[in-house]
Amino acid sequence: MDRLVMRGGRPLSGKIAISGAKNAALPLMTATLLTQDPLTLRNIPDLADITTLSELLSEHGAEITLRKQDGVRSLTLSTPKITCAVASYDLVRKMRASILVLGPLLARHGEAKVSLPGGCAIGTRPVDLHLKGLEAMGAKIELEQGYVNATAPKGLQGASFRFPIVSVGATENLLMAAALAHGDTVLENAAREPEIADLARCLMAMGARIEGAGTETIRIKGVASLHGADHLVLPDRIETGTYALAAAATGGDVLLTQTDPETLGALVDLLVQAGAEVEATRDTLRVRRDPARRLIGVDAMTAPFPGFATDLQAQFMACMITATGASMISETIFENRFMHVPELMRMGANINLHGGTALVRGVDVLRGAPVMATDLRASVSLVIAGLTAQDETVVNRVYHLDRGYERIEAKLSACGADISRVRD
Repeated sequence: MDRLVMRGGRPLSGKIAISGAKNAALPLMTATLLTQDPLTLRNIPDLADITTLSELLSEHGAEITLRKQDGVRSLTLSTPKITCAVASYDLVRKMRASILVLGPLLARHGEAKVSLPGGCAIGTRPVDLHLKGLEAMGAKIELEQGYVNATAPKGLQGASFRFPIVSVGATENLLMAAALAHGDTVLENAAREPEIADLARCLMAMGARIEGAGTETIRIKGVASLHGADHLVLPDRIETGTYALAAAATGGDVLLTQTDPETLGALVDLLVQAGAEVEATRDTLRVRRDPARRLIGVDAMTAPFPGFATDLQAQFMACMITATGASMISETIFENRFMHVPELMRMGANINLHGGTALVRGVDVLRGAPVMATDLRASVSLVIAGLTAQDETVVNRVYHLDRGYERIEAKLSACGADISRVRD
């Protein structure tokens, strides 16, 4: 099993090109199930989750071709016929986003049998909102032996559905299903994340009729069929935020390119409050901190977009553990997303947990230690801590990292980090 070995104390300095967004690419890939025509997605990141979903889509009949040109990866997905409507446990258990095949299969094929998902152990994250929304659109759904059995033999019907809580995945699933439903659909209290708007742009390029994506109310007029399209995946805001926080934590100076700073407003505000210097252009973000001046502890609370992203909470905590003073970090999205805390404390962090809130008291020095990744974002918080710590840090179980960060050791090494991958 691979592990990352690093020696901290080196400020990061240089440029990092941001990859395409994993959280956008995955739902975009499932959109191939909505049409028999080819769908080309450019700026696809090279990640384990992309490979897993490609395998799952192939089981449904998708033919997938990968191309690389000038360093940019593109996938062309063509699903002329749904050959199998079953999404098996063996693949779905590896990645929660696999549930996103449910809406497209049901909308185009009239039936689907999808295993209940797995993925990172950061909370229960039930799929009930996906199912209730599809039921509102006329689907008949039964749960049996760990599978969702869904049928809509006469097609899905447009409906009005209000999410009781904001759900990105459920919004994506219902958005795709509604694109081929009969009549009009209104989704209220919908997720507003940039990845939702990106999916809607792709669907509209395929012929869907959608208004309001990126706001809390999305209106979809169902069409009889969708056609192929060519779509550029938006930059990964979570990867951008992760490297921005790494630059601030190490007292570095890093220019992040091929990104979109407008998707990071809440994080930028926190970085500035903490004492980092941030400069943004249309597609770059520069983050720097004088290594002679420590960050200042500031409070943060996760919230749906445009609030502070839960996917950046662990990385932000890694910054705060060596800041001056204390910070209060509250997690409001997932109930089990502090699994990185015991590992950070092994390195000398001073953190007290009170339910969904972590009180972080800044320490002068972190000490390297062997630590274990528990989920995707927790694992990268340990990398950030290792970059600031004295002595050697070894991060085990980095397969979590490979799910969401493309060539992380290469990108950090190019900015001066002493980090390498060790393969057993």
